[in-house]
Amino acid sequence: MVSWPIDPSTVLSWSDIELRLATPADALELFEALDHDVCWTHVRGRPESEDDVVQVIIDATRMGRWMWVVRKAGIVVGMTSFFEVVPADERLEIGFTVYRPDVWATDVNPACKLLLMEWAFDHGFGRVQYKTDIRNERSQAAIARLGATREGVLRRYQRRQDASMRDSVVFSVVVDEWPQVQQGLLERLASTPHAQA
Repeated sequence: MVSWPIDPSTVLSWSDIELRLATPADALELFEALDHDVCWTHVRGRPESEDDVVQVIIDATRMGRWMWVVRKAGIVVGMTSFFEVVPADERLEIGFTVYRPDVWATDVNPACKLLLMEWAFDHGFGRVQYKTDIRNERSQAAIARLGATREGVLRRYQRRQDASMRDSVVFSVVVDEWPQVQQGLLERLASTPHAQA
């Protein structure tokens, strides 16, 4: 039985990495952390100001996207989300993930994905999916390293920041695979460099 929605006071943590649901009070820190062109190469909707981020948080909430603020040692280093949540079918997607460039290839992403998938599978979900731009080879490799299975490509699926149309690569982890994926993430985190906040 799926337990949904999330208690807004939920805090997910691993070592010095913490996820909390975003509020407008997080806007300035998020804007400052993600104000890098490279962060938005494959993600549409780059905010141009703190006020833009406030609007992103408000709009995400209205559209049923559960946006998490990611902190490392108390410093905001990114954001990620639950969305396309369908409790009746026991599935959700993790995405809209953007991190500060200096935490790429560190413990931040595997820890966030471990925490989010643990929450999903512990609360009755049977499928967690991910989508990424077919041009974003770094993201595809990162998702595959999580232990997710590549399922295929959705052609001409959505518009990029530059208004071109992208194909999206779909990956998933299902509940029967989760114990093995979870163990792999725990082993990986034991040997992954820690980001400096």
